[in-house]
Amino acid sequence: MRCNGDTMTQSLTILGLESSCDDTAAAVVRREADGSVRILSSIVFDQADLHRAYGGVVPEIAARAHAEKLDHCVRDALQHADLGLGDLDAIAVTAGPGLIGGVISGVMCAKGLAAATGLPLIGVNHLAGHALTPRLTDAIAYPYLMLLVSGGHCQYLIARGAEDFSRLGGTIDDAPGEAFDKTARLLGLPQPGGPAVQQEAASGDARRFRFPRPLLDRDDCNLSFSGLKTALMRLRDQLIAEKGGLTRQDRADLCAGFQAAVVDVLGEKTKRALQIYLQENPAVPTVAVAGGVAANTAIRHRLETICADFGAAFTAPPLALCTDNAAMIAYAGMERFEAGARDGMDLSARPRWPLDQSSPAMLGSGKKGAKA
Repeated sequence: MRCNGDTMTQSLTILGLESSCDDTAAAVVRREADGSVRILSSIVFDQADLHRAYGGVVPEIAARAHAEKLDHCVRDALQHADLGLGDLDAIAVTAGPGLIGGVISGVMCAKGLAAATGLPLIGVNHLAGHALTPRLTDAIAYPYLMLLVSGGHCQYLIARGAEDFSRLGGTIDDAPGEAFDKTARLLGLPQPGGPAVQQEAASGDARRFRFPRPLLDRDDCNLSFSGLKTALMRLRDQLIAEKGGLTRQDRADLCAGFQAAVVDVLGEKTKRALQIYLQENPAVPTVAVAGGVAANTAIRHRLETICADFGAAFTAPPLALCTDNAAMIAYAGMERFEAGARDGMDLSARPRWPLDQSSPAMLGSGKKGAKA
């Protein structure tokens, strides 16, 4: 990148690294001189086969796999972009929150690349990567309302800048993705649970079983999903006791009822978050959703309907950018870089790193800081 006064005369090219959970990823993102942004490459090595037998992600296995795959990911990302390290302007890396072993693997890899090349190092909050993805894909303007909904997180945020987020509410226990995964395990469905439960729900009757709608009696934007998992387990056990097992239709109906409850809760809480957000009188009211659970078509449809009722635009990234990826990290790093942010070799890996650090922790705190 070269600048002439305040005018950018060349493109800005960022390599991003992501290793916060069970996907090892590298990507190259470029902002052209005219301001347009392109994903030049996005490589993701998933670890599904490594964890399948355990019914969930094993942190030690994930960290080891990241350490083994990161350099291959970087090589492939550069090759797909037809670039070398010398063509980059900076290196962005997820520095938290996440499984600490994986985060450390990514940070150390990025530090090594930065030290070898002399390129600037940019630490990125993984949640900011998700929250800024709609700006990467749709160039939406600040401020916008973001529903970040994934396996480990669920929160409503007003995004006003690359590092300026206000949390309106979030989950006080399980995230929706975690609840979907637990539901799948209870019903003997494969992981990840979200797609498996959605597929089963498509042939189910959501009215057969009545699931609770937690916290709808509270006039705020907070959510709770652990009770849905408990309700499903009790219904499952009752059916097994009565009939000696579950039929395929029983399982489909349980999935449909569970999914309908999640959709209803997210729908109602989104209405409340929208009412708060619209008080800012944004020029173009926009609601964005990101994170792995944003791939659920029933949730997307409900959110689209609500936004239309409120006169707000709705945007969601392509499915490939809803789950963990490095393109979102490269883009979030780009926004930080353009704002003048730089990190040194003392950049720390952080297991906890809330986007809104001014609000009290929702899930408790400890020596390592607020969880969310």
